[in-house]
Amino acid sequence: MELFSKIRKEIIPYFEGENGCHDLEHTERVLKNAIHIAKKEGADLEIVTLSALLHDVGRKEELKLKKTICHAEIGAKIAREILTKHKYSTNKIDKVVHCIETHRFRKNNPPETIEAKCLFDADKLDSIGAVGIGRAFMFAGEAGAKLHNKKGIVFTPDQEMGPEDTAFREFSVKLKHIKDKMYTKEGKKLSKERHKFMEQFFYQIDKEIEGKL
Repeated sequence: MELFSKIRKEIIPYFEGENGCHDLEHTERVLKNAIHIAKKEGADLEIVTLSALLHDVGRKEELKLKKTICHAEIGAKIAREILTKHKYSTNKIDKVVHCIETHRFRKNNPPETIEAKCLFDADKLDSIGAVGIGRAFMFAGEAGAKLHNKKGIVFTPDQEMGPEDTAFREFSVKLKHIKDKMYTKEGKKLSKERHKFMEQFFYQIDKEIEGKL
């Protein structure tokens, strides 16, 4: 684990300036989720741990290039450089790279190994449930959105979030579908639990705002 600790310290600069949605704390939460799922699924813990630790190192570069390149793609290249420097075997590096390349919500590049599926599910779990709601409101706040504005809004996945928008848009166009995208048995189980919490939360906030006490 000494080498793991060195790599963790090495990646800190890749998250400097990141917002609370995708900062180093997000990586730490995904790491915990991934280890939990990997143990349940019998996956290679070393591969899953390294993949989770390095899965978002390309985000800073993606923003720098104004999202003209996918952070999973550039992150996989950065991860390969880091692991090569630390003398990991080519076989292990290739497995980690596959996990990182396929951890996004993309149909044309799905995770194929059990380790990649563990990372995918772990990352998606952090976008739903109580943490997911917190992140959605954080993102909405940065965009100057309202607390809640469910009525009269037509939500589309490609629209920019603005003053008339809310965290509910993120739930309605993305978060509520995540439970159906999971790969592992444990990921599916946990996502259903977190999905139920989100439904209860938005039901409750509707009641409170409408004065239905």
